[in-house]
Amino acid sequence: MDVRYSVNPVDFKRYNTEEVRKEFMIEKLFEADKVTVVYSHVDRMVTFGCMPVKETVALDKGIDVWHSFGTKFILERREIGIFNVGGSGAITADGKEYKLGYKDCLYITMGTKDVAFKSDDAAKPAKFYMVSAPAHKPCKTTLLTLADARKVPCGSMEQANDRVINQFIHPDVLETCQLSMGMTALKPGSVWNTMPAHTHERRMEIYFYFEVPEEDVVFHMMGTGR
Repeated sequence: MDVRYSVNPVDFKRYNTEEVRKEFMIEKLFEADKVTVVYSHVDRMVTFGCMPVKETVALDKGIDVWHSFGTKFILERREIGIFNVGGSGAITADGKEYKLGYKDCLYITMGTKDVAFKSDDAAKPAKFYMVSAPAHKPCKTTLLTLADARKVPCGSMEQANDRVINQFIHPDVLETCQLSMGMTALKPGSVWNTMPAHTHERRMEIYFYFEVPEEDVVFHMMGTGR
């Protein structure tokens, strides 16, 4: 498990490019039949990645759960949100199977003991992107498609940030303990996501970028904004 620590904003100004990438970027999230885990001391958030190819992969595969989380199983005191950004697949949560197509989302409640992933086609494997937050109450495990998400148009074509925020794991869509997750879709010709630039004092955010053409690059601007 890769562990990331909190960073003082004053110290951050002295980081070089290599140090910024090491502290804030996750480069290899999907490896065949493995679970990638990155634990952040900021809000104790955990990012997971799983790409099942030849086998069904358990969420805790290769993880010393007690040493890493201090619990008997990963979601004993956690909730998790999962997006499929690959081929079609399925997730089994305590014996119940949920089918996920491209851009489908599954919220799994605290207290779920056994979670496992599989792909329908090894040649087009599912890619499950996951974020987990601490939780203090159980909610309802829920499957959400893109059609179920609450659509929030933002920005404008003139400012090159015309986009739609698809709210999946959100208080206006379903009840959770702490976790919120969504998917932003930029309109053609738009290149800015969270403009105007801003920070959040009461929560941390994890950004996952996909559908980025190989010849394109992503700039994620960081700092205090002044």
